[in-house]
Amino acid sequence: MFGSLGLDYDLNEHQSLSLAASVNRYAGHDYNNLLNDYVSLTQPQTNQLFTRATNSKFSGFNGELTGTYTKTYALPRKEWSVLGQYARNDGTFGYDFDQYLNSYTNLEVGSASYRERSRGRTPGSEVTLQTDLTQPFGEKQTLETGLKGIFRSTGSVANVDGLTRGVTDDFVRLPGRSTDFSYDQNVQSAYATYTNKLTKKLTLSVGSRLERTALSADFRTNDTSFVRSYLTLLPNGNAQYAFSDNNSVRAAYSRRITRPYIDYLNPFIDRSDPKNLVYGNPGLNPELTDSYELSFNTNGKAGSLNVAASMRRTGNAIESIRLGPDANGVTRQTYANVASNAYYQLNFYGSAKPAKGWDISGGPDIQYIVRRSPSLGIERRGFTASLNFNTSYKLPKKFTLQGFMFGSLPSPDLQGRGSANLYYQVGAKKTFLNDKADLVLNFAAPFNDYWLYRNTTDTPTFSETNRNYAYQRSFRLSFNYRFGQAQQTKQRKSISNDDVKGGGSKQGGQ
Repeated sequence: MFGSLGLDYDLNEHQSLSLAASVNRYAGHDYNNLLNDYVSLTQPQTNQLFTRATNSKFSGFNGELTGTYTKTYALPRKEWSVLGQYARNDGTFGYDFDQYLNSYTNLEVGSASYRERSRGRTPGSEVTLQTDLTQPFGEKQTLETGLKGIFRSTGSVANVDGLTRGVTDDFVRLPGRSTDFSYDQNVQSAYATYTNKLTKKLTLSVGSRLERTALSADFRTNDTSFVRSYLTLLPNGNAQYAFSDNNSVRAAYSRRITRPYIDYLNPFIDRSDPKNLVYGNPGLNPELTDSYELSFNTNGKAGSLNVAASMRRTGNAIESIRLGPDANGVTRQTYANVASNAYYQLNFYGSAKPAKGWDISGGPDIQYIVRRSPSLGIERRGFTASLNFNTSYKLPKKFTLQGFMFGSLPSPDLQGRGSANLYYQVGAKKTFLNDKADLVLNFAAPFNDYWLYRNTTDTPTFSETNRNYAYQRSFRLSFNYRFGQAQQTKQRKSISNDDVKGGGSKQGGQ
């Protein structure tokens, strides 16, 4: 479920208050059947045959409440704002599995030779305080300054219980398998950006941000902890030259910091696959990325086109790595700052109207990727590309046909190769009731019921291919109705905390 609400109130001509809230809650299951038939010619004592039926459970709650005070002045473009935000991001994870020894198929639950269950949670909160001041100097110069503080708290608490047939009558707590971990990440920053319109065609902007990061972690299961802090300088700048009102070129540089969070830090060990253990790394350092971009933009009656060439370098990239196998044939998957990555990118994005009522937009993106890890003795490089395409066509009687497609080629990973991707939608929309209502019917992947994601892992000691069948064919029918009188509101300032690295594998069987 998802919901949001926004309120704005003008105290007077130059002062306003706003309040914005949103909630998002989700929950689900993942069902997995594992056939483990492990044979070692050199160590037959490690041979093992069993099947395992696993039900992984997960849920999450994300909620935000943001308040903003904005003051404008008689001097044009001068503005001062104060913002505060409180956010919750709590999650739960767990699994139940039944294991059947010396069997190629699942049996009755009562015949399980071993059963295991785990429950855990990752509580999280985030408080942000921010103030910004925009001060113009004449019509051509502007100075933007600001202060910001982010106070994050998260952790992981999990227990594991096991039942062995013929040994225990009921589930018992497994020693050494629990996790009780808390992690605080506090960031204080100050920034300043100076912009000068040097001529009618040339605009220059330079700035920098200084950030202090303070970390503390407490591992209560083994009574250890650490505390550390560091300073980071993040400069940025850009120059834009306008050949005309419709044609311009822009050059930009920026340094960005990306901090790992709970998905990457969680030390809980996921043992749902006994030959491949998965866990996070609380000792990860943040990523620092330098970006350089040169772009050209043109607009005309026939459409628009943006062409951008860029390069990004990350010297301490966080990568998922596989270690092992050990003497028992077990591999371990975790995260580490082990790579230096470079991305050389050429992006095209445009829009056009080939005929009356017909709109198309999108374009290709081409990348050459270089990944180096001296500590692992690995260097991988190669091309990848993607294509994004949107189209719509207006028919008589307020019918509209619409379509979307995204596709990408495989990309080189540090220890293997990622999967290709294809996703597309087609649909139709009917507008009626004096343009107040829309009825939309969309079909996703109507011509194939699944897409096969194939990922490979290749190390000096083992190779692995993972195939994931994503069933995408679906349809959606939606109805929208607009009522009341639309009021034009002022642009509401918002808080954007985009310094956290996302997309890590969920721990605990998710």
